[in-house]
Amino acid sequence: MGMKPTEKIWHNGKLIRWEDATIHVLSHVVSYASAVFEGIRCYETKNGPAIFRVREHFERMRNSGKIYRMEWPYSVEDLANAAAELVRVNKMASCYIRPIALRGYGDIGVHGLSVPIEVYMACWEWGRYLGPEAIENGVDVCISSWKPHGAQHSSEYGQSGRQLHEFPVDSHGSGDQRVY
Repeated sequence: MGMKPTEKIWHNGKLIRWEDATIHVLSHVVSYASAVFEGIRCYETKNGPAIFRVREHFERMRNSGKIYRMEWPYSVEDLANAAAELVRVNKMASCYIRPIALRGYGDIGVHGLSVPIEVYMACWEWGRYLGPEAIENGVDVCISSWKPHGAQHSSEYGQSGRQLHEFPVDSHGSGDQRVY
């Protein structure tokens, strides 16, 4: 699925050009996946764009950040306002919003607590999550019994561990999505 760039991305309190939202290859997040993120939908309504449960998404993101010992100076309200501004500036009627907090460039060691936290937020057009034909044709899914070592519940592996769950499962005879 291709991504059509928008004009602006929010970065640490400022709107920057899409193409200027870059990180260094030796940023902590590249080596150690030290990031938390959310995926938020904004829907077109007769009263204008409406961001779905925006505060709940940012509360969850802040709580995830606390687990990873990541603190940033933006409140839930700050981030909700930034999301609304981002949608407005990019003239989006509906879109997907991706806020991400990551450990940036600094100490390359595993510890990473001294590495600066960068907060980005982008938005772009994105149709139905499972494609336009999903409602008419259904989706092909499987339920996996795989869990990370030591996890008793699926919620224990957090966002970082989700990467493994998103891989295609064609070798198991199913389609492109897994449900957990």
